[in-house]
Amino acid sequence: MPNPTAPHKPNVPAEISRSWLLLSARAEDRFDSALASRADQLILDNEDGVDPAHKDEARQSILDWFSGGGRGWVRINVHGTSFWEEDIDALKGNPQLRGVMLPKAETPEQVAETYERFGGDTPVIALIETALGIENAVATAQAPGVFRLGFGSGDYRRDTGTAADDLAMAYPRSRLVIASTIAGLTGPIDGPTVSKSHPVLRSQSETAVSLGLTGKLCLDVEQLPVINECFSPPASDVGWARDFLDDFNARGRVIRDGSDLPRLHRAERIDSLARAFGVGPIA
Repeated sequence: MPNPTAPHKPNVPAEISRSWLLLSARAEDRFDSALASRADQLILDNEDGVDPAHKDEARQSILDWFSGGGRGWVRINVHGTSFWEEDIDALKGNPQLRGVMLPKAETPEQVAETYERFGGDTPVIALIETALGIENAVATAQAPGVFRLGFGSGDYRRDTGTAADDLAMAYPRSRLVIASTIAGLTGPIDGPTVSKSHPVLRSQSETAVSLGLTGKLCLDVEQLPVINECFSPPASDVGWARDFLDDFNARGRVIRDGSDLPRLHRAERIDSLARAFGVGPIA
């Protein structure tokens, strides 16, 4: 049962969530603490995080936790496999399921079928992890049921032989950003940083933000504060946004020149995100 005495954290909508904590569905002893962590969203992983011999018991651990009041997302198994079918059959209609992450998503049909099999009311994060997935990203982003796109950076590198440096990874990340924009989705969720170094995590997160990604997968709760900070508006931007909005409202919201409208849109977006994330201006 989730800990009712856990410290308060912002209730960030999944549409704009920054940190997505991925936890093996075999780690049932950590479900409660993960839910109470600083993660905006929790994803219980029944795919890569679980050996095929233990899929059934891991799935049952998720169901047991849900029945006790737990709530979260589930990374189900690859489309078309027997494990994918069993995941859907077990989870369909569960009120504690926030949504699912579909791994190795390569075509819009795979996502659409997953969405339909869940009854047409379960959000699907399409995790793009291969060259074909990147090539089809624009079509996949527009498939029925797609909630956001995610980037499976590790599997993408293995599939393509691409290096892990920022330049080599700029194209697939940008491709997902463009696909998300065309489909009217929130910016994509970046892959996890494997390094335990916080400077490395910060650098990779800042690069992702600069490219237009708006969230990040995470494998370690110690990384959550850095991710949340990097994917939130800086306090200086929040101060600018609120000063601009105060001035704009004080003059009756009159547009004075061509720069006012884009600045208004930027200020409103920053202010909205800052309020959702609990970020204030510099005192």
